[in-house]
Amino acid sequence: MRVMIVDDHAVVRRGIRAYLEVLGEFEVAAEAADGQQALDRLREMSLHGQLPDVVLVDLLMPRMDGVAATAHITRAHPDVKVVVLTSFGEMERVHAALSGGASGYLLKDAEPDEVVAALRVATRGDVFLHPSVARRLTQEVVSPPTGLSALTGRERDVLILVAQGRSNQEIADALVISERTARTHVSNVLRKLQLTSRTQAALVAVREGLVPQQNTA
Repeated sequence: MRVMIVDDHAVVRRGIRAYLEVLGEFEVAAEAADGQQALDRLREMSLHGQLPDVVLVDLLMPRMDGVAATAHITRAHPDVKVVVLTSFGEMERVHAALSGGASGYLLKDAEPDEVVAALRVATRGDVFLHPSVARRLTQEVVSPPTGLSALTGRERDVLILVAQGRSNQEIADALVISERTARTHVSNVLRKLQLTSRTQAALVAVREGLVPQQNTA
């Protein structure tokens, strides 16, 4: 199995490489220090018919993070599987990675054999989740989050800006996103909080202590 390792820490890449190569069934085809470098190398490898079977990718990296890299990789190279290996287990990151096409999500406290299992499962077309991540996803299905807990970090930021009386364009400028994306975030906030107006959203933000009351006057 050909594997690419993408992590901005060289010592992590070397450790993973050493472990996989000892097992005999894996060949580390390439390494990259960030998402952009990974995409560049995958493009080169594709030209020579040498794409890896799986890309093992960290999430927090310079230039291009793992979530964006995952989405680009799975779109440009649909036969290449992506397994996330990261220190971050926040559900917002998990959802983003899986939505981007990741075939696995592991935390860096995983046992070495779990990493191997995730790589094998990915090549079979299935999804492997770190046990704690799987438990939280199951809990979300059984007891969906409500209120502010249902919002992503970005949506909470949007709620605060709405409470400050910002327009969609002003929200877009503050968060460096498009006006259309800002409008979508506002709609998602209202839907998740089961509200019908921006004024109601502002009142919720005040009530929950996200903004002082005078900011909504």
